[in-house]
Amino acid sequence: MVPLTLAEHGALAQARLPAVIWDFFEGAAGSEWTARANADAWRRHLLRPRVLVDVSAPDCGTELFGARLAAPYGVAPMAYHGLAHPDAECATARAAAAAGALLVVSIFAGRTLEEIAAAAPGGTRWLQLYWLRDREALAALVARAEAADYRALVLTVDAPKVGRRLRDLRNAFALPPGMTAANLAARLTSGAAHAEPGRSGIEEHSRQQFDPAVTWADLAWLRRRTTLPLLLKGVLTAEDAKLAVDHGADGLVVSNHGGRQLDGTPPAADALAEVVDAVPADLPVLVDGGLRHGADLARAVALGARAALVGRPVLWGLAHGGADGARAVLDLLREELLDTLVLAGRPALADLDRGALASRSPYI
Repeated sequence: MVPLTLAEHGALAQARLPAVIWDFFEGAAGSEWTARANADAWRRHLLRPRVLVDVSAPDCGTELFGARLAAPYGVAPMAYHGLAHPDAECATARAAAAAGALLVVSIFAGRTLEEIAAAAPGGTRWLQLYWLRDREALAALVARAEAADYRALVLTVDAPKVGRRLRDLRNAFALPPGMTAANLAARLTSGAAHAEPGRSGIEEHSRQQFDPAVTWADLAWLRRRTTLPLLLKGVLTAEDAKLAVDHGADGLVVSNHGGRQLDGTPPAADALAEVVDAVPADLPVLVDGGLRHGADLARAVALGARAALVGRPVLWGLAHGGADGARAVLDLLREELLDTLVLAGRPALADLDRGALASRSPYI
């Protein structure tokens, strides 16, 4: 079967993956309400089509921090792609580069920063960070990213610890033998490989290594150690958006971590406009969470996002088809976006503003 929707990619992945790995990828915090609400929220923003518009040459390309992308999209940072496919992040890097998409590499990638860069030398790559207690390890990663031509840093700020994910607790999830975070010393990640009944190795590891005392004042330390653009990921409020600008952030990612941190937060689609309105117009705002169709990319741009990051669906493609499967997911999103632009009578991203969206429907 050739998958024609992201949901069909997901079905193929679920059929291939062990249940415990599927639960790790798909699971979220608490009742998983926020994870479900993320996808639903995009669909509540209805599109207002225009007619008798020349749509013979639609263009969804864009530029982000000097890099040209084939569409306003990228791969969200996700750990341990090797759980989905043996080629891990190297396969994802090849897929993203071939599709003209941004790749945000997780601090917990299973391949080294250098291996990922070598797998797709023409690709656009950023590095995602958690604030570790070991600051020297953090500084060393930043230096390596600069040397390997990563173009920006994305600091996740909504994770003083990993959220309470019931699927992982029930499964006593831990990393299988041979699965490691290739860019960190073993002593910094060993806890993720150990779990007991009713406990998650991933959550215990975060308690050991993430620094819960970090504040806005600490950003100056990271700023002094890099000339790369610094984006903060996990911002959902105007108050924090303004503080981010005050503390020198070069961009923001509106995100609730795919529902995997605090359950009950606003869906990303609902928080996006508030954050966009709180920052200067030239400051790039990205978004992630629940995007499941190319039309969702159009909605994100209309609400003010410069680009959107896609998470779980890329792992679905990777799981059932390796690099080709991950690329098929990204290509499908771009095709759906172009189809949306044509049928909405808005042939360029510049034509997408809040006037392209109708009031939310009470029926969806």
